[in-house]
Amino acid sequence: MAGRGETRERVLRTAAELFQRQGYHGTGLTQVLAESRAPKGSLYFHFPDGKEQLAAESVALSGRELAQALRAAAGEASDGRAGIVALGEYFARALEESDFSKGCPVATVALETSAASEPIRTACEGAYGDWLDGITEALRGWGVPDSRDVGELVLSSLQGAVMLARVRRDAGVIRTVTARLAELVPRA
Repeated sequence: MAGRGETRERVLRTAAELFQRQGYHGTGLTQVLAESRAPKGSLYFHFPDGKEQLAAESVALSGRELAQALRAAAGEASDGRAGIVALGEYFARALEESDFSKGCPVATVALETSAASEPIRTACEGAYGDWLDGITEALRGWGVPDSRDVGELVLSSLQGAVMLARVRRDAGVIRTVTARLAELVPRA
């Protein structure tokens, strides 16, 4: 029998994956419970505020994990140009590996609910803030001037490219966008 912490973690991770693939409104609590193999009563035990709390926490979890992955991808790059390309490659590979079923783990939920739910909006804002901080930190480390502004350009361009790539079922747009963004960064 799984411990309470294991059940909560399993429900949270299952919800995060479903929200990423299907969005907030397309994901039902019954489906989350079934796919996580969690007892029915465990949902409100672990998430007393229901689906909204589950979504906010799953977005925060996905956001933290993606922030770590982006930092790792950028950390392996030798300079800002290579770093921006590496960020794009991370997103492109993830889309291709999921057969374009998984886009950004935050955007799908953010687009549907951030205007209607303050807890979810706050979780989305936190995730994007963490990503921006990581990108900015990497750019600053590579000596890129105006690193915060460039970071915002990179993040917003990546988000649009991921969405377009998912709709087109072609990650080439991500690679094109990041290659062009990389050209804006001075050579090291």
